[in-house]
Amino acid sequence: MNGYITKGGEVTDTFREDLKNNNLKQLPDELEPLTDAVYKRVQSIFDSKALDDMIGNGSKPQTPPNTLNDNFAKKEFQELWKRINHKYAYKVQFDSNELIEKAVEAINRELEVTQLTYVITKGVQKDELKKDDVVSGEMLQKKASQTDRLTTDAVSHVKYDLIGKIASGTTLTRKTVATILTKIRPVKFDMFKVNPEEFITKVTRLILEQKATMIVEHISYNQVDGEYDSSIFTQEKHTSMDKAFKAQKSILDYVFTDGIAEKSNERKFVESLDISDEVAVYAKLPKGFHIPTPVGNYSPDWAIAFEKDKVKHIYFIAETKGSMSSMELREIEKNKIACAEKLFEQLSNSGVKFGKIDSYDTLMSLVK
Repeated sequence: MNGYITKGGEVTDTFREDLKNNNLKQLPDELEPLTDAVYKRVQSIFDSKALDDMIGNGSKPQTPPNTLNDNFAKKEFQELWKRINHKYAYKVQFDSNELIEKAVEAINRELEVTQLTYVITKGVQKDELKKDDVVSGEMLQKKASQTDRLTTDAVSHVKYDLIGKIASGTTLTRKTVATILTKIRPVKFDMFKVNPEEFITKVTRLILEQKATMIVEHISYNQVDGEYDSSIFTQEKHTSMDKAFKAQKSILDYVFTDGIAEKSNERKFVESLDISDEVAVYAKLPKGFHIPTPVGNYSPDWAIAFEKDKVKHIYFIAETKGSMSSMELREIEKNKIACAEKLFEQLSNSGVKFGKIDSYDTLMSLVK
């Protein structure tokens, strides 16, 4: 009606000119409330950003800001933070030949790789198809299915840097990894052809487990230059408040606990911390705060400052696990924690105590 678009749907110079001069004509009668939206749509034909302010980012976190609060500035937490806010490098010595023999024994004993399989399903098309059948893809009446192993050698045509991948994952030399692979039983090495990705992953894990067991007794730490910025506490973003706990004594307003249960082990623990008369302030430590170990970085769970004269150990770093049994922890995780214990043993003069706990009661028994 206003000559803004052609019958072919092209935008005319008249529209562009009126848009530029902020002189677009109002639509008539009942369409008038839609004027701005309609013209935005017309503008989007030649301007891809025209609709930007009409569309929200669905992946944007829907949680309120979780910034550092006044508890962070408390002298109790600042004193604790000053004592633990350091970066470290480790030094370790171990016998390569002993590691090789232990790794070969573990691979020969434990390595199993999943055989690649495929499923063939046979059926006939249904006599009558409904819309739901088409949408769901259920257009066949299944009559039989058969599962077979993949016997083709096509997977072996993919080139893998087998030694390099394992050397990188275990932080060992290529020579050491090559020696391990040449010593394992042929039937185990042939599993690489069956499923290369799984072979590399599992062999790497088995070597790491043996390496971790050997190094714990011989590791030592040295402090290096550098500290963590306080921004590490607010870098982790959350898109749901399902696991948020509104805290009073935490350095952040909300503590996001682990576990899928409504009353997970961590949730019960933080609730007890928050009402404890002995606790002055605490923080759930972020993943960005970590201790390097030969089997990967380790991040403790909690930093807790207690009220003076109420406990024996005022500053505590806690690792919370659902079970205290080391047998129930993954071997690598268990050795990461053991390396952290070594570091805090060296730091015993700093007044910071480290411990594994499974409940608030266990924590109190350690600090009192």
